[in-house]
Amino acid sequence: MPLDSVVLSGLTRELSSALTGARVDKIRQPERDTVILALRGPAGPCRLLLCAGVGNARIHLTAQDYENPQQPPMFCMLLRKHLGGARIAAVSQPAWERLVFLDFDAYDEMGAPVKKRLILELIGRGTNLILTDEAGRILDCMRRADMEMSPARPILPGLFYQLPGRQDKPLFFETDPAQLARLWQDAPRDAAADEWLLRTFAGLSPVLCRELCQRGLGEPSPRICALTEAQRTGFPLLLASFAESVRAGELTPTLLTLDGQPRDFSFLPLTQYGAQAEFQLFQDFSALLEAFYARRARAESMRCRARELTHTVRVLRDRTARKLALQQEELRKAAGREQYRRMGDLVTANLYRLKRGDTSLTAPDYWQDGAPEVTVALDPLKSPQQNAAAFYKEYNRMKSAEHYLTGLSARAERDLEYLDSVLDELERAAVPAELEEIRRELTETGFLRRAGTQKKQKPRPREPLRYLSSGGLEILVGRGNTQNDELTFRMARRGDIWLHAKDIPGSHVLLRTPNGQADEVSLREAASLAALHSRARGAGSVDVDWTPVRLVKKPSGALPGKVIYTGQHTVSAVPDEALAERLLLR
Repeated sequence: MPLDSVVLSGLTRELSSALTGARVDKIRQPERDTVILALRGPAGPCRLLLCAGVGNARIHLTAQDYENPQQPPMFCMLLRKHLGGARIAAVSQPAWERLVFLDFDAYDEMGAPVKKRLILELIGRGTNLILTDEAGRILDCMRRADMEMSPARPILPGLFYQLPGRQDKPLFFETDPAQLARLWQDAPRDAAADEWLLRTFAGLSPVLCRELCQRGLGEPSPRICALTEAQRTGFPLLLASFAESVRAGELTPTLLTLDGQPRDFSFLPLTQYGAQAEFQLFQDFSALLEAFYARRARAESMRCRARELTHTVRVLRDRTARKLALQQEELRKAAGREQYRRMGDLVTANLYRLKRGDTSLTAPDYWQDGAPEVTVALDPLKSPQQNAAAFYKEYNRMKSAEHYLTGLSARAERDLEYLDSVLDELERAAVPAELEEIRRELTETGFLRRAGTQKKQKPRPREPLRYLSSGGLEILVGRGNTQNDELTFRMARRGDIWLHAKDIPGSHVLLRTPNGQADEVSLREAASLAALHSRARGAGSVDVDWTPVRLVKKPSGALPGKVIYTGQHTVSAVPDEALAERLLLR
């Protein structure tokens, strides 16, 4: 759900308490819609995330690491100019609006104290991040809106900031109990109770309206005409009591999960989802939003970044698959070339019986037991000698085709296997640097063209993922095909154990062992990591091969990541993200 005004009110109170007086140390903009303020306050350093992305707009403290672009965007440079070294004077929310004001005590170019305000608007498609001066004049914003885009409320540098227009209906949390009862009494009887709440009051989200109906009327969307007299009488009392508890700040940050996946969040347990829902309570709203958005936002960002490259690789993969299918079909045809040689021999042996214009030849087939008679179709426009030469020519063509197609199909199979592994890498890529590494690898292997002005740069070495097993053994996991080779053939020690998901693309996994022996728990955990970092990570159980690393070889001329191995043992492993998170060395 989007941040509603109630969750935002509790979040604003928390941020005001934690950030008032904090000094802006650094400002970064890792994504187009995301700004991170590194702050140093009374409680120590912290980072404030402000996201103005449509669908995931939010503000909260974060402990996540975000990779920054090499060149900061212009809006980031502007924020650094105006807010670098400033102190947060106040964090506030206009009365139950989905807006957050961050007021700063800053200094201008001459060193004179000035006031600046950073405004985060969380209003659907109009979500924006706006910087104003002390007079309320817009210095710049993340998304500019001119008169054509927003005639009623343009947002451009130099204009004075105006609050978004308020809805022409009473604010729920400022409505007294008597007015609530009167409005409920006048509600149309054929309307649904949750729709009436949403249509009558400002400050309520659809989820909250359904929750109020569930708690007061027994179902999330009942018809008013179907309510009992007791329900009609008691509902306005519940609404008034609920509004009073929210005004008093009685809020509980709650994460709702369905089937183990985060589904929703709120300031109270949402009973409308029934018994299948599970609730997790958090100490503050920042931790709640971090848990709900962090993984989803990062995955979505990486999907957007990887979309173009994924499309290119998928086109290459599909083209290679079609080419391989045609080559294999030609090979199947070439396997029957012997019949053309036999027909040429039959025509040559019976030249004395044939003349130009004959359409067929019927003769004994001496290559079969009993020499049964066979009929050979002839071209009447050719002489008997020309018909025989045509059969021999087709035989030789198929023989040559088999020779060349065998090599081509083997290369196509190799390319197809490699491109499948690259697609798996793209799905598992977690940071932009991994995408750049994949693009560089595709360029070096010839699948992508190098731009004419692009200089060949030496890649920065990247470390594999490091884990520590419950038995105290280090586990290394490659991040991509190039790093898989580095891990297996350069970093590995002779006594280490090598693991890989059986017959499917995935990462090379190395279990460090002091003497070539590993305890059963460490081996099982390494197998689980190999399953998790493979294409079958969504399966319930995955077969994983393991063998001493000395038995893993690189075929001559093989593409990155391709190996052959012997002496393997196969175990069944379950991909376990929670285990990986627990064992990861940060």
